[in-house]
Amino acid sequence: MILMPALPSSTGPLSPLCKLLYARMCCVAVLFCLAPISVLRAQTATQLHLVPQPRELHSVGESDVHSATTSVPGGDAEDLFAASNLDAFLAEVGVKVAPSVGAPDLIINLLRANSDAGKSALQADKLAFDPAMDAEGYVLVSKPGSVTIIGKTAAGVFYGVQTLKQLVQRKDGVTKLWLGTVRDWPAMKYRGIDDDLSRGPFPTLAFQKHQLDVFASYKVNLYSPYFEHTLAYSNEPLAAPPGSSLSRAEAQELVAYATKLHITIVPEQEAFGHLHQMLKYEKYSDLAETPHGHVIAPGQSGSQPLIKRWFTQIAQDFPSPFLHIGADETFELGTGRTKPDVDKRGLGPVYADFLTQIHTTLAPLNRRLLFWGDVAWNDPAAVEKLPKDMVAIPWIYWHEDNYDANITPFKKAGIETWVAPGDANWSVVYPLGAAALDNISGFVESGQRLGSTGELTTVWNDDGEGLFNQDWFGILFSAAAGWQPGKSDGAAYQSAFGTRFYNDTTGRLDEAEKEIIAAENLIDVSDETFWLDPWSKEGLAKGAKMRAKIPEGRLHAEKAIELILTARANDSTLRELPALDAMELGARRIDFIGMKFQLAEEMAAAYAKAYAMKDDPKKKTETRELLSSLSDMNGRCQDLRDGYSMIKNLYRASWLAENRPYWLDNVLVRYDLRIQLWQQRGEAIRQLNETWQDTEVLPTAAEAGVPAPPKP
Repeated sequence: MILMPALPSSTGPLSPLCKLLYARMCCVAVLFCLAPISVLRAQTATQLHLVPQPRELHSVGESDVHSATTSVPGGDAEDLFAASNLDAFLAEVGVKVAPSVGAPDLIINLLRANSDAGKSALQADKLAFDPAMDAEGYVLVSKPGSVTIIGKTAAGVFYGVQTLKQLVQRKDGVTKLWLGTVRDWPAMKYRGIDDDLSRGPFPTLAFQKHQLDVFASYKVNLYSPYFEHTLAYSNEPLAAPPGSSLSRAEAQELVAYATKLHITIVPEQEAFGHLHQMLKYEKYSDLAETPHGHVIAPGQSGSQPLIKRWFTQIAQDFPSPFLHIGADETFELGTGRTKPDVDKRGLGPVYADFLTQIHTTLAPLNRRLLFWGDVAWNDPAAVEKLPKDMVAIPWIYWHEDNYDANITPFKKAGIETWVAPGDANWSVVYPLGAAALDNISGFVESGQRLGSTGELTTVWNDDGEGLFNQDWFGILFSAAAGWQPGKSDGAAYQSAFGTRFYNDTTGRLDEAEKEIIAAENLIDVSDETFWLDPWSKEGLAKGAKMRAKIPEGRLHAEKAIELILTARANDSTLRELPALDAMELGARRIDFIGMKFQLAEEMAAAYAKAYAMKDDPKKKTETRELLSSLSDMNGRCQDLRDGYSMIKNLYRASWLAENRPYWLDNVLVRYDLRIQLWQQRGEAIRQLNETWQDTEVLPTAAEAGVPAPPKP
């Protein structure tokens, strides 16, 4: 889109022809002579959606790019890394990069704002570098033949590079660069992801590095892996599962990798609740609030020494300014060893005192402690008792009309806050996209308005089945929401996600995501429903509740599958194919849920009809075929068996694309049990059919294990 200068007021009235000629002259001037871009005052690229969307983006068209060279005049090592990061991307999108080219048609300069070259570049285009931009802000000027990125810090230069990567687009075999200017800086200082690594899937080191690469490209600057027992401790090695824990060498390698990407890793080690996987061992039995329970008992002599041993190693391996001690959902507190103390003083004071003790124990490590803000719900008065240099992280994962009450108790107490929305991924076959957009945008806006310095969006794997490759839609929206000021626009993000993440310029994958969201509004997509036996009492009730909406829901899910498959078949330049596979898996699981309840009801109706006709010789063929519809070569029992079998194989492939094998069998066995269930039912019903044809004896539906048909 071209921005044209206003008609000079001194020209007087112009004829339509003169206006047309003037417009064409302005276009030529902008595109070829390139008048100073500093004259641009309005957002012109309304169709150019980036993630995050820069604060100030002025575009004046596009230019083809065939070859490029990236220059770092200052020679700073971090800026040289940013240059190599950019070169790798350019090569991926078909741009030849130095030294494999002669004279390039695009020269990219990475400059520091306080250098002579940086000052000259800003002055030449009449652009200012405001104080708010100092830490992570940048200026980007893109002209035919040159791009200049200016930052006061290495982080600023790096984030300018990430924006430039989104301004380069390959389509139909041609790579194009958007021209214009960008001035940009973040709304929140800390923009992070909290990733559950303790309940099921544990990523490979290679996938964690890939996560960091993607996080950094969307300006995330903090990653918090969540540990209950899966961080390997040299002096406490018992609980870490073999094959599903992060070793010290891996931790140190991950930190080194993240540092280059301007990401701080802040591991969360639960230090109060959520510790059953540790406390189930007899070695720690004296520390548990209840026998082999979930909560460390504050009054036990061994509690603080254990916490100190954990976090001393963490501080050595993860040199961040923070330590995350968790301390959420301590439901057992006051039900066991601490009951007398809680009965006497109250739950809030006992909780606050233990956090204060942890604060004292870990003080020699010289780190600030992060903790989940549950105490504001349970006992707001206890907030005042907490050390003021801790950072509270209130978490809310659902819609609220106003999120302020979750932040204000800490704000009033003078305690810094980060906000923690959720990706809505837990215990569902595919994350609830609409819920994530709503929760993230609302809670982050509230945090920004009330002075929260960070946001930490959470990914949880409560039932051990979660796949991170299904989480990118919500996760990258949170990255945008933390960077962008105010309440982020979910609709604009939805229009950008497919292009930015998958490199899909057709809109198919954005439409597929919308189709999945539509299906989720009609079909219960919980993992519980996916595994539910539709012939059980609970299954019959669930099927009846969803019955009217299932056909429409399935059509949405199937449309998503078709869009995904079409995109893959027609575009060899798509990125993030494992994530696309995981998206397809989610759509197929949703469709299967609907099909399962439909077929289960059809079988019940068919058996009832067959039983009613079993003694009529004229209906023998029809009766046989009705029974065969339940179980035969294309019987419905076989359909359900085959559905679980197909999805099992897709699930296994998606799991192994990101995770270590440990725990996978705990999920696959559920598929095996369902495959076995429908295989056994199919064999039993087929035998009933054969017996009836020989003896004309057919058991009742109840005797055959088939439920009564649903009531209209």
